[in-house]
Amino acid sequence: MRAIQVYEVGGPEVLVEAEVDLPRPGAGEAVVEVAASGVNFLDVYHREGRYSLPLPFTPGAEGVGTVVEVGPGVADVAVGDRVGWVEIPGTYAERAVVDSSRLVPLPDDIGFETAAAALLQGMTAHYLVKDAYPVQAGDTVLVHAAAGGMGLLLTQLITHLGGRVIGTTSTTAKAELAKRAGAAEVILSSAVDDLAAEVRRLNGGQGLPVVFDGVGAHTFDASLASLRTRGHLVLFGAASGAVPPFDPIRLAHGGSLTLIRPSLGDFIADRSELLRRAADVFEWVRSKALEVTVTGRYALSEAAQAHSDLEARRTTGKLLVVLDAAAMGRREEAQS
Repeated sequence: MRAIQVYEVGGPEVLVEAEVDLPRPGAGEAVVEVAASGVNFLDVYHREGRYSLPLPFTPGAEGVGTVVEVGPGVADVAVGDRVGWVEIPGTYAERAVVDSSRLVPLPDDIGFETAAAALLQGMTAHYLVKDAYPVQAGDTVLVHAAAGGMGLLLTQLITHLGGRVIGTTSTTAKAELAKRAGAAEVILSSAVDDLAAEVRRLNGGQGLPVVFDGVGAHTFDASLASLRTRGHLVLFGAASGAVPPFDPIRLAHGGSLTLIRPSLGDFIADRSELLRRAADVFEWVRSKALEVTVTGRYALSEAAQAHSDLEARRTTGKLLVVLDAAAMGRREEAQS
């Protein structure tokens, strides 16, 4: 079968299409014919070696498809089931083998493309606004990169929960997207000299209770400076690079601030929690509290281009590697 392989860590050019052996399921595992794979910064971190995986490996940690084979002892899914999964590398391939306990059955009214666009980032947004910092009605919240895939989902959910979003974007076009998602105010990060001062101006001179920061190195200082006393910085990504080491006394000098660096895997550690978060995401999609927007579809052979576009911030919304667009279209039509 065809799969993307990473033989050495590095830039997008290390994503190589290759022929590999068909996977076979072991005990408790299922083989899934992959319909589509979400493209996420997690994939970039794996490719760069920031989060190390044994070489060679197949990247991609968010997939959807149809179960075609199960191993001994599998009770969670059956052949023919439509499923999705996250946080398990190996989705940039025609087939993937997955621990069946980590597979999420897809509801009949949720198509492959919607599920591929919603699962990882939707469950990430879920734990961020429900657990990392429980957003309350009336909270004013800063969301960096508010027009990106994660930013748009966070903005929608915070607004749905009664919060007020101040977003940052790099262009006026992206600012309009963030506003359509519910952002009350949008700051063009390239147009202000002091981002934190602008945030405080838009909040009546006050700091904020929380900042959701998936950008990292380029925004970390401004994020801390935007917080009120006993505010919370939720640093959930590093799209611009890792934050350099710093003295924790900065948190005290900033007003007894709290910093959390969470990861989705710790918030879907058991199957019941995984299924609960996925069910909430699907219900938000049904109710239109979350509208997922796919803005880029790439063939398997174009995975390197997908990474380049994501890292260069040439995109908004969600990017997908679609394994068989015609086959996926036929399945979606049959399900509708």
